[in-house]
Amino acid sequence: MNRLQILIDDCLIGTKHVGSAAILTIKNASVAAATARFNVSMCSKHCALCTLYYIFLFTRERGLSFQDKSYTCVRADRNSVYSKSNAQGLILVKTSLYIIVATYNENMYPSVCVEAVEKLADYLREKEK
Repeated sequence: MNRLQILIDDCLIGTKHVGSAAILTIKNASVAAATARFNVSMCSKHCALCTLYYIFLFTRERGLSFQDKSYTCVRADRNSVYSKSNAQGLILVKTSLYIIVATYNENMYPSVCVEAVEKLADYLREKEK
């Protein structure tokens, strides 16, 4: 098991407030680690990369589509996008090397999911220095 997979399992899934997650490598848009049931397709990977890099202002206004589901944007800036679809949500957070993609469902607290993903991103940013 690689280091990033351990971080997903311990820091995100272990909180019980992240349903599924993946860490994408920005350089080549590959999946560096992911939960077992989280299939991040090529289209979804490019959507995540584009959302955080190029069109976060558009995402605020129009929302985004991820894995055949439409999400309304709750918050978007150059580093993070928080979005929801009914009682489910999608969190995207960027570091210099990675994009963390995480979901939560109706039985989870969105704020705890956001906090876990942002803390993992802070940890990765510190390690990237």
